[in-house]
Amino acid sequence: MKLYKTENGILLENEDIFYRLHETDWDVVVNRNNLYEWLEDQTNSLIALTFTDDIPMPEVLAPIGSQEVWASGVTYFKSRTARMEESEKAGGGSFYDRVYEAERPELFFKSTAWRVVGHHGTVRIRKDSTWDVPEPELTLFATSEGALVGYTIGNDMSSRSIEGENPLYLPQAKSYTGSAALGPCLYVFKEPLGADTLIDLSIVRGGEEVFNGQVTLSQMKRKPEELLHFLYREMSFPHGAYLMTGTGIVPSSDFTLQAGDVVHITIEPIGTLTNTVG
Repeated sequence: MKLYKTENGILLENEDIFYRLHETDWDVVVNRNNLYEWLEDQTNSLIALTFTDDIPMPEVLAPIGSQEVWASGVTYFKSRTARMEESEKAGGGSFYDRVYEAERPELFFKSTAWRVVGHHGTVRIRKDSTWDVPEPELTLFATSEGALVGYTIGNDMSSRSIEGENPLYLPQAKSYTGSAALGPCLYVFKEPLGADTLIDLSIVRGGEEVFNGQVTLSQMKRKPEELLHFLYREMSFPHGAYLMTGTGIVPSSDFTLQAGDVVHITIEPIGTLTNTVG
């Protein structure tokens, strides 16, 4: 099932049928350990909606309320290799190899809710950066008790030039206005996504695709439950939290985003998150 946050309330999509929930507070709706069963029960009392050209579906907003967005790093081997290369001159190359092999994962704060961009919104590259890439990531949603109940698609925009200059600059490379996008929905699952789930990244410039890459979840070194365990170990999240799980798609060092690029990230069955670069 899919939950959409819109300007006209919260929509539930179940088997291609849309419903509008009576509850309008996103934080209240999603913070349930039995979210799938609760939504399934809601369909028994809600009236189905029909969207047409005359009555279109309301604009979709980022699927987030008061939650924080956190992120994981170096969870794919390819990401480990790329980070080692970009930080080698700064003397930080071994850091990424060590965290890839360590028991404790790399976790960092990514964004407050009000900075998050939704589907069709504008993500940004920093003006003081010379090498910028999108990072397509399966993003977990866990309740205040740490129960994994849903997924969304995340774009962890990153300045590789700033992070590569010095690993201590990671917050500046990762956290700035327009650096995080989520959407288009929160996919609430009955069964977790399989290891063969595909993440696809397409970057279009001037109407032509200039980059395409794919990776499956089987390439992740760490399991979602492991990442959430460390995130919640000494942290509390009253309304739940989002956790980006890292990227396994890394464009080559001669590629950088430009203003006007369009980034498409697809993870089925969640959908496609599309953003324009500003």
